[in-house]
Amino acid sequence: MTMNLNHRPGTLAEAVRQYKSGQQKFSVALGEFLDEFYMDADVGSRYARVEDPPDLVEENVFDAYIGAVGEHLVRRWNLGVPPEWTDDSQRFLRRPWFPPGVEAEKPILLVESPMAFRRRMLFVEADPLRRARMPHDERWRAYEYLRTGLVLEDDDDQPTSNSN
Repeated sequence: MTMNLNHRPGTLAEAVRQYKSGQQKFSVALGEFLDEFYMDADVGSRYARVEDPPDLVEENVFDAYIGAVGEHLVRRWNLGVPPEWTDDSQRFLRRPWFPPGVEAEKPILLVESPMAFRRRMLFVEADPLRRARMPHDERWRAYEYLRTGLVLEDDDDQPTSNSN
């Protein structure tokens, strides 16, 4: 197996192809795709990165998660209507799924999961696609405050703890 370590997947479909071919673990391929997505400031280009339907992996949780990623990115970043492939019935679970080892956190995940994940019965944290390169908008700042208790006003500001 030859691997091009200099090439990051530019589309969600490409990330899935890299995973299916054994070139990368799913988490690595998805993370690299998300970095490319977040660094792209053009709305049309961002939409194009999720527009083409990724192959089905033939593993229910993966297929549902991929559908949720495509839908969530379009909705979260106001790119328009999610691509039709995200509504494919094979992109939905029939039974709830939670990440392993979160028994005590299940009630929180039930409430926090973004709509694209929740409607597929995938219960995850409020911002499951968070990456260091993710743009720091108001929603990001609000979640960081809930997660850490730090108030982040601007990317140039240093974090301060909230004494309230």
